[in-house]
Formats: sequence, C-alpha cells, structure tokens
Amino acid sequence: MESPFQMISEVFQADYYVNFSIERLDGSVLLTLSNDDGVTVKRFIGADQWRNREKLERFIMSVQLGLAIENGEASPALLASMAQGAHSTSSQARN
Repeated sequence: MESPFQMISEVFQADYYVNFSIERLDGSVLLTLSNDDGVTVKRFIGADQWRNREKLERFIMSVQLGLAIENGEASPALLASMAQGAHSTSSQARN
C-alpha cells in the first residue's frame, strides 16, 4: 500500500502546504493544511484511520467536503459524487 501520508499529501498539495506532526502516543497524527493566508485545516488522524485504506479514504473525503463547504463549493453534484466515491470504496473493500 502507498504511504498514507503520501496519499494525503498528493490530494491536497496542489492547493495547500501539508504538514504532519505526531501529537499523541497512541499513533495519532495532526494534519495541518495551510496556504498563504494561514492555517486552513487542523484535523487529527487516528492510527486506525491512517492504517486502514478504506478509513483513510473516508477521512480524505471528509476533509475535502469540509473544505468545499467552507469555500461555498458544496453543491449537490459534489455531494453526490463524494457519496458515490464512498460507495465505490466500500464495495471495493468487500471484493
């Protein structure tokens, strides 16, 4: 499996500076996304999330959705495509 941190970086690095920091002894990591205006997102990634591809993909979609809502881009089409992506991910995980 590709590095979970590389996956996250690839998704967001076009628009944000991506930083990871180890914050807790349980393996949780703090994701910070920032741009020239400052910090945009800070989210903890639990060890169980970054170690499980399906949970990692859901985490990434959750951050993308939060950013879209914050930027006024959360159209019904975007929400539907994200829901479809989540459905595809869970279907692939079962196969």
